Amino acid sequence: MNWAGTGILWGLAGGLPLGIGLDKALAAEATAPQPFTFLQISDSHVGFDKPANPNALATLQEAIDRIKALPVKPAFMIHTGDISHLSKASEFDDADKLIAETGLRVFYVPGEHDLLDEGQGKAYLDRYGKGSKGTGWYSFDQEGVHFVGLVNVAGLAAGGLGKLGPDQLAWLKNDLGAVSASTPVVVFAHIPLWSIYPEWGWGTDDGAEALSNLKRFGSVTILNGHIHQVMQKVEGNVTFHTARSTAFPQPAPGKAPAPGPMKVPAGDLRKYLGVATVDFVRGSQPLAIVDRPLAG
Repeated sequence: MNWAGTGILWGLAGGLPLGIGLDKALAAEATAPQPFTFLQISDSHVGFDKPANPNALATLQEAIDRIKALPVKPAFMIHTGDISHLSKASEFDDADKLIAETGLRVFYVPGEHDLLDEGQGKAYLDRYGKGSKGTGWYSFDQEGVHFVGLVNVAGLAAGGLGKLGPDQLAWLKNDLGAVSASTPVVVFAHIPLWSIYPEWGWGTDDGAEALSNLKRFGSVTILNGHIHQVMQKVEGNVTFHTARSTAFPQPAPGKAPAPGPMKVPAGDLRKYLGVATVDFVRGSQPLAIVDRPLAG
């Protein structure tokens, strides 16, 4: 069976992030030595039912089934936003029910589709934001790695760039100020912090200020969703990565009149939702990145 959902299994060996596709992880021997691992999933859009994927809940279920089948259980999972499509309680309920099947603790950040309730994000915060600051940002430490979850979708205008805002940026500066420069840092948010295609709002207006606080760290990994396709780049000590959706693909930047769900030929959806493999290597060695479609 081809896997229709997507997820990246992230490992941290000696404090360095290593991302591998779930296909590779599933093929690994359960008895082999394993690093500290966590998993990223994004853009589930539970409730979406348009022609690009009439049943986003079903493809999320396939992704969850693959996660459950991993021979080594990840330490936790991060979800980089757009859990729901319209912020309906029933959509969050359906997503929570499936994700709970993994038995993993999940750290969330919201996408703009998670803040469409009357309270403009209150439903999200009530459910996922306990202990967070502001509109849902927070940090935590695990296995010598400092993780930071940021929110860049609050008050987002249609087609506009993401924005962190002065309060969150001040909190980030203070939070990172207490972290040693030798500590690996993983930052995750919904909209890419780097400018991918501003004409479609694929970037964060004040992302550069956030990144300026990360320059002194030797190893920084930034994980995002939102654009429903794998894009990666390395700038100095910072590695950027965007994840695929479990729901539907979007066009490549500038290859359509506008961003949005992209209908592909019948039977090809799983090719577009395929798994990507990302390998991080320390020091002067190059970053190895391999995109692996799940079919075709």
